Amino acid sequence: MFARITSMDIKVERIDEAVKIYEDSVIPAAKLQKGFLGAYLLSDPKTGKGISLTLWRSEADAIANERNRYYQEQLAKFIPFFQSQPIREGFDVNVKA
Repeated sequence: MFARITSMDIKVERIDEAVKIYEDSVIPAAKLQKGFLGAYLLSDPKTGKGISLTLWRSEADAIANERNRYYQEQLAKFIPFFQSQPIREGFDVNVKA
């Protein structure tokens, strides 16, 4: 299993709006991607710091949806909400409980 984490700073006054887009648009699109296993969106309403965690069967599946532009298309939906450039990282999932 592979996890992609995107860390971001969202304008505090727009967090609720960003959550709605994530639920209504990003998740349905993610479910259509090969190897998608799940997603979490975490946020701190006081600071606007947020983390999107998506889980994939493999690193190859995560990379494939970057190559087919899925990731970039989803990220673009949030450009008006960002206070700074988001940071994307990938990790092997070593333990799941």
